[in-house]
Amino acid sequence: MLLVAALLLAIEPAGWLLRSWRDAAYNPQGLWVGLAVAALFLWSWASEQQPGSAQNRRYAFALLAVSALVRLVGQVLRVNVIGALTLALDVYALATLAGLRTRERAVSPFWLSLLFAFSLPLERVVQRLAGYGLQQLSASGACELLGWFTDGLLCVGTRLLLDGQDLLVDLPCSGARGLMLVLTLYAGLCALRRPRPAQALIGLLFTLAGAWLSNTLRIVALAVGLVQAPQLDLMNGPAHEALGLCALLLAAVPVLLWARRITPFSSPARERVLAGAGAGAARGDREPRSAPLDPDAAAPAIGSANPAPARARPWAWLLLGFAIVAVSAPARPVDVVRDTPPPQAPVVLGAYAAQPQALDAVEREYFARYGGGAAKASYGPFGLLLVSTRAPLRHLHAPDECLRGSGYRVDYLGLEHAGLPSALYRATDAGGRSWRVAVSYVSDRGEHAASVGEAVWRWLRAPEATWTMVQRIAPWPGAEDPERRDWESALLRALDLPSAPVHLVHRVPDAI
Repeated sequence: MLLVAALLLAIEPAGWLLRSWRDAAYNPQGLWVGLAVAALFLWSWASEQQPGSAQNRRYAFALLAVSALVRLVGQVLRVNVIGALTLALDVYALATLAGLRTRERAVSPFWLSLLFAFSLPLERVVQRLAGYGLQQLSASGACELLGWFTDGLLCVGTRLLLDGQDLLVDLPCSGARGLMLVLTLYAGLCALRRPRPAQALIGLLFTLAGAWLSNTLRIVALAVGLVQAPQLDLMNGPAHEALGLCALLLAAVPVLLWARRITPFSSPARERVLAGAGAGAARGDREPRSAPLDPDAAAPAIGSANPAPARARPWAWLLLGFAIVAVSAPARPVDVVRDTPPPQAPVVLGAYAAQPQALDAVEREYFARYGGGAAKASYGPFGLLLVSTRAPLRHLHAPDECLRGSGYRVDYLGLEHAGLPSALYRATDAGGRSWRVAVSYVSDRGEHAASVGEAVWRWLRAPEATWTMVQRIAPWPGAEDPERRDWESALLRALDLPSAPVHLVHRVPDAI
């Protein structure tokens, strides 16, 4: 019955997680983390089982009950990542029932489940919630280091003016991806080494410091390379990838050194259990001696020769009922906004009149369920998409997320600071046709942002603000086409947004 309840809770989150592994806009590397968790589980389970206590079965049952509660929260709030956390709790429960902590090749169930959590698209969550803050932290660190070696440096937010070269610490260089990879390594090492809480905290501090320092040094190397050796093309190709790999290896060094100094933790009760088992083996006893209960010593476990009789059948039925309630609870998301008026596309822009476009069925259903509003219009060869909301975490997305889902190949080109700060993309369909996509985020308080992460960062400080995504689409090539610039300038004036001089060509800063 417990297995039925666990499957019922896990089936929908597991399907969503598998789809996220196949989607390049989410977390394709999550598949490798999931495979690593499975390999560690089987490697430990295949070793000899040490004696333990029946308390572990009740502990696993409690974990499944917590999993049902988390699944209920995710179902009600309609947040997929929260619902998928039930899978990590399921891994914890299964590893506990399997007695992995008391195997000859012991693995910590808690840290194994935390390692599995990194197979979720957590990088997107970090980018949206803390990406802008990480940008600022990385830029300030790079500015401090560069200031030791040169006087020709001016730092303005995330922009570095070094010897006349305009450099930008962009969102991809915030260090979020490297941080997630190093934390994944940290969780895997903790699963194997099983540190004490104080040791784990020290290791976490080493991990965070190493990730920040390595990313800062990477930014410094890119900045110096762009100024002193532009012929190396450090922003693209093998050189860029090699520099990123070196930074990742550098971040891993303090974590590996910390792990080597950790003696695997074993509670006194477990030591008494193992000591009793060794004494019994020396005497040739067929059954292990009794020992004090230890919640980390899993017995009877999966694969145990003497499984305990099922004594919690009524509680198993109760858990199954709770699981049914969790997966069928009606949605009550707290970030629904009903009082935000839909945006209005300008009627005329330059020489073109607006041709309103209807939202597709999925978009209409989405805005009807969660509030907010959107408007689409075409102006000759150009396209405009406006999305307004007071819940940017729910409604605002970078263009690559939606366009990749529609079958486009999307290349991020960087940020443009002339006039309204904008993120630039090139979208290419299956037929080889390309478009220039520029997107900005503006609030009714007069704030501007070039990424969802920055918009969310500012929204958290003023949650009552309404944010609007302004996405402009133009045929490619023609990034500096005068007609496109005239149209965009007319759009920004119509929306009362800052615009650059109409016929002035601006260079996008080098994003590092």
